[in-house]
Amino acid sequence: MIPAPFSYYRPKTVAEAATLLAQHGDDGRVLAGGQSLIPMMKLRLALPQHLIDLGGIAELKGIQKNGNALVIGATTTQHELQQSRVATDAAPILLEASLLIADPQVRYVGTLGGNVANGDPGNDMPAVMMCLDASYRLRSTGGSRTVKARDFYQGSYVTALAPGEIVAAIEMPVPPAGHGYAYEKLKRKIGDYATAAAGVVLTLSRGKVAACAIALSNLADTAVLAKDAAAAVIGTALEKPALDAAVRAARAIMSPASDTRGSTEYRTYAGGVMVERALRRAFARARG
Repeated sequence: MIPAPFSYYRPKTVAEAATLLAQHGDDGRVLAGGQSLIPMMKLRLALPQHLIDLGGIAELKGIQKNGNALVIGATTTQHELQQSRVATDAAPILLEASLLIADPQVRYVGTLGGNVANGDPGNDMPAVMMCLDASYRLRSTGGSRTVKARDFYQGSYVTALAPGEIVAAIEMPVPPAGHGYAYEKLKRKIGDYATAAAGVVLTLSRGKVAACAIALSNLADTAVLAKDAAAAVIGTALEKPALDAAVRAARAIMSPASDTRGSTEYRTYAGGVMVERALRRAFARARG
């Protein structure tokens, strides 16, 4: 289908983009890579009267490591993220998860900010950002603020973004050297959303799990941080009872819809398998 008519803007600064968004209110939408918004516009599921393209704003691009913090501009594409040694050396789970998003054609255009900002429960990076305890820098005509990824997602396509706000950058603490990580994703075919997916970032001390974060993709109406599942493996060497307890705790907070990817029961079962696999791989990496 063809999108409904709209006015198109390509601002050069964040301030200009924020002003346009404030002027047009609910009738305006920002465009990053367009890999989510444009298909919705073609299907007439999104009908913005004013489209504000962020692609011309230089300050929204780039990847920097400032001390122990990794900062990634919101319009950095998945491909640019994958090519950045600064990012992938600091937090290699970013590369692992990014390579599982859609296909190369989408990753050349799709942005990190777009993936995390729109609250789609099927997107992969929100769960990864939860694992990394990342924060989002938000900008508007009223100034700026920072919101943790773990507090950002409120429901399907519902986030902490206030009217007129734009995700400008993603910031995260660099995980300690020797940490373990994994992102496990079950999908029907290349380019599909996850049937079930789980991310894990952990550290070890004397062979036992000292810290752990587990997050789930497409297993509820938003990305979910599985706190009880992570707590179940703290202080263990990932023995079977600890693994089983983590899987049970993770499944207890899953509520995937029955759809063409499978029934609620199947996807919940698969989600537990993804959690176990991700824990095992992250633990093995941390052990070296």
